[in-house]
Amino acid sequence: MNPAPNLFLVGPMGAGKSTIGRALAAALELPFVDLDHEIEQRTGAAISLIFDLEGEAGFRARESALLRERAACSGIVLATGGGAVLAPENRQVLRERGFVVWLGADVDTQLSRLAHDRKRPLLATPDRRRTLQDLARVRDPLYAEIADLHLSSTGRGYGAQLVADLVERVQAAWLRLPQAASA
Repeated sequence: MNPAPNLFLVGPMGAGKSTIGRALAAALELPFVDLDHEIEQRTGAAISLIFDLEGEAGFRARESALLRERAACSGIVLATGGGAVLAPENRQVLRERGFVVWLGADVDTQLSRLAHDRKRPLLATPDRRRTLQDLARVRDPLYAEIADLHLSSTGRGYGAQLVADLVERVQAAWLRLPQAASA
């Protein structure tokens, strides 16, 4: 059992962190936070616009600051963006403040799920497959480094069975610290 005040979802884009995270939070009766969505709400700008105006470094600085703020809460399910694990300080915050679930998906699954998505700045490239493979090569070892639990959504969709499986596995491995929710 890993004692932690929060449950964090990490993994590549298209793995289902937001969709599965919402269902998981509902099943666990906890508030859900989507870090990318919250950045957009607070800035009033789409992530792609933040990338255009501030570059990836500007976006990552915002992401790190908000992750630190939200991770200080207790009793939340939080879905990170795929690149949140790039900063060592973010990985430390995730490990120290949460039970970390790595939701994985292979590149074919990601391509299928993201086929019509034109909002992700890192996918604004002619060769999406290669981009996703390159991202996985860098990020997968970082997800593995901090993950308490790994579950692939490849071939499983976002259905009730996947969520039920994840709830069962999380409850078997996560010792939720008895602190009041402060989302």
